[in-house]
Amino acid sequence: MRAWLSLRSQKLYQRSELGVSVVLLALGVLVLTDALTMDVDIAQRGPVGPKTVPIVVGAGLLLIAALLAVDVLRGGRGQAETGEDIDLSEPADWRTVLLLAGVFLGAAVLIEPLGFPIAGALLFWGAAFALGSRRLDRDPLIAAVISLVTYGVFNNLLGVPLPGGPLMGVL
Repeated sequence: MRAWLSLRSQKLYQRSELGVSVVLLALGVLVLTDALTMDVDIAQRGPVGPKTVPIVVGAGLLLIAALLAVDVLRGGRGQAETGEDIDLSEPADWRTVLLLAGVFLGAAVLIEPLGFPIAGALLFWGAAFALGSRRLDRDPLIAAVISLVTYGVFNNLLGVPLPGGPLMGVL
């Protein structure tokens, strides 16, 4: 019995990519369900309509899930990652993870009262600091420039309004 379970778990391990297929299938069904049940007023539709892209994405997810499942069942295996030099015996760097999570949560809380330019600058500088950069003379300036450029692109070019905060009259 133990040998059968060991053989069974080894076969499942060799086909673990089927789990990715199942996730893609579920995501595709979710996207298609949401797209097909979307309430769209006929007067608001353009030539393509708001359902088009989600339907194409959902159908693509279903197609990729099916193709991946067929490939795995025929014996296909994903290649091992060779791009990074990772020592899996080392423990996770929880300090960095927690610092990044704190920076993201702080930016989410501060975006409404301070506006995107200031909260974004704090986000970019905090992320750089959490990931190990200690250039206090350069990093805040680069973060401010990235935040202002991002704000300008979204607000002015893409038409996606971001909260300006106290800088609303200046920008």
